[in-house]
Amino acid sequence: MAADNSIGIVGLGLVGMALARRLMAAGFQVTGFDLREEARAALTAQGGRAASSLVEVANAASCTVLAVFHTDDVLKVVEGPAGLLSIFGVRSIIDCSTGTPHELEALAARLGARGITFIEAPLSGSSQQIAAGEATLLLGGEAGGLQACESVLSAISGKRIHVGGAGMGAKAKLATNLVLGLNRAALAEGMVFAESLGIRPEQFLALVLASPATSGAAEAKGRMMVEEDFAPQSRIHQHLKDVNLMIQGAAAEGQKLPLSETHAALLRAAVAAGDGELDNAAIIRELRRRKTAPPPTDPNQTSP
Repeated sequence: MAADNSIGIVGLGLVGMALARRLMAAGFQVTGFDLREEARAALTAQGGRAASSLVEVANAASCTVLAVFHTDDVLKVVEGPAGLLSIFGVRSIIDCSTGTPHELEALAARLGARGITFIEAPLSGSSQQIAAGEATLLLGGEAGGLQACESVLSAISGKRIHVGGAGMGAKAKLATNLVLGLNRAALAEGMVFAESLGIRPEQFLALVLASPATSGAAEAKGRMMVEEDFAPQSRIHQHLKDVNLMIQGAAAEGQKLPLSETHAALLRAAVAAGDGELDNAAIIRELRRRKTAPPPTDPNQTSP
């Protein structure tokens, strides 16, 4: 039987490794799995235990945290062949991915029928903020389940908002991510516009931070844009996945999202240009690629 302080993690990317560091610092014994050998080696180097399969994770910990890319991955990890449910003993699953609300609601119902707690816990914040305990958990699930997993959730972050039942966590994350993503894009467009007017990027950022135009995006990503340092804390292709979910979810409710549709086109172009693995701050690169040539001068035009 797994020890009470054992925790499993599936997905050891930027978010998964940040979560592992948080949990180990809180005294949990972390057993993690990722398809990539280098990711498993990175966990071992940090003091965790790398598992060779999902079954090994489930055997080691009755509570497992998921940090995978998409809801399809969540379903495969939980209910797929040789998934977490292929052995007896899993008591709770905490899903930190940003997924499809109605599919997560249905999954929670299926797991609840088996006596397994399912908690949505998408994080609002970069992997750097997650590692520092500064990200906000947007929690979807039953109050009793949240209470049962309190020690794990509190280790991840002291900033937690319970937004409702299963499915509501993903809805809250998508809605807040919409604003965050557009703030980043607006900052990048403003910086490119300022450059075209002869205002240096560092000067423009100082102006934004000192004015009502400031935002969390400016504070988190402005310096990265100025210094063109796009080492990923979050990735463009991941945000494109979220924006697509926003547009699809809104369409299902009969709502258009014109700004997000424009944003999605920018993100798709950035991915096509090879920037998908870069930090979201690299959206400024796509905007710089949109520079047009100045109109030709009419040789017959005379100065006034």
